[in-house]
Amino acid sequence: MALLSVNVNKIAVLRNSRGGDEPSVLRAATACLDAGAHGITVHPRPDQRHVRASDVDALAELTARRGVEFNIEGNPFAPPREGYPGFIELCRRARPAQATLVPDGDGQITSDHGFDFVRDGERLRPLVAELKSLGCRVSLFADAGCAGLEQAAACGADRIEIYTGPFADAHARGDARDALALCADTARRAQALGLGVNAGHDLSQHNLGDFLRAVPDVLEVSIGHALIGEALYAGLDATVRAYLAILAAR
Repeated sequence: MALLSVNVNKIAVLRNSRGGDEPSVLRAATACLDAGAHGITVHPRPDQRHVRASDVDALAELTARRGVEFNIEGNPFAPPREGYPGFIELCRRARPAQATLVPDGDGQITSDHGFDFVRDGERLRPLVAELKSLGCRVSLFADAGCAGLEQAAACGADRIEIYTGPFADAHARGDARDALALCADTARRAQALGLGVNAGHDLSQHNLGDFLRAVPDVLEVSIGHALIGEALYAGLDATVRAYLAILAAR
């Protein structure tokens, strides 16, 4: 069964829109874990638009205490700035079980593409090595159908995370067959190279089951935006449990 890591960025967005400490990112993460989520994901960005370095520290303590996975996403090439010590430094402080490298820029509303492994493979190699020296499993954000998975494996990564935004868009339009085939082919190619496969972005209760039935041996899904949106109506506990039921059915 694929594991569920809940991305709590959107809780931080709501908190930051008003200032102060509510809603609490830590309390929301705790509620997700109490409901059975297997881990917590955050994507702290240099502009601190949602999760901040202090949240990373608090969540690292929570996940360590609960014995569950902590996954930190981010662009390892983004330079440090006030309030943001840099991705590697955050991982050095938090020692997450998994570090997911994502090539997002400051101007992006959300992550919307994977790495160009042919171009970036050698740049990634020393960063992957440094993260692994900290005890992190390293996953690289990848487009379905991307070239250069050989370079992703050669730079020392443990996994890829398939960017599922295009699949989710196709699913919403009612014809996800080609997108699913591309994701499935990417997963098989990665696995043949010894890479594990994660998936994330715009996965929801509506499309997750179809994705997991088509794409072989997915190890972990990271879900935030849809899950938090659905939880506004049903509550965090019920929503996390609904996702776990979908995962168990697979």
